[in-house]
Amino acid sequence: MSGLILASSLLGIDNPGPAVPSPPPEQLDRPPAPDNPAPRLPEIPGTGVLRQGDSGHGVYELQVRLLQVPNVYDGGAIDGRYDKEVRAAVARFQQWYGVRGDETGVYGDNTRLALMLRTK
Repeated sequence: MSGLILASSLLGIDNPGPAVPSPPPEQLDRPPAPDNPAPRLPEIPGTGVLRQGDSGHGVYELQVRLLQVPNVYDGGAIDGRYDKEVRAAVARFQQWYGVRGDETGVYGDNTRLALMLRTK
């Protein structure tokens, strides 16, 4: 028996069909192009940069978290509006906890992470 027939019989392959050619090496390095691009995912509430003048669910979540940090937003409203009191509370939180990388009083990625690590 030849080696190919012997290997086929040992693997339980009676009729090993034609071999499929490998793609050229230049095609191995890049992913296939999608026929239809993936749809954009909607923004998750509470993500993105928030600043004075913004409103909505994300600001509401921010206010809830700010109230959990002692003396940062004591007695502050939970109304979903990023007003001057929320801006001051965010600035106070940034200063007290050494948050860098976001504009003062602006709830950006670094401030969000620091606040989320300290609240529920």
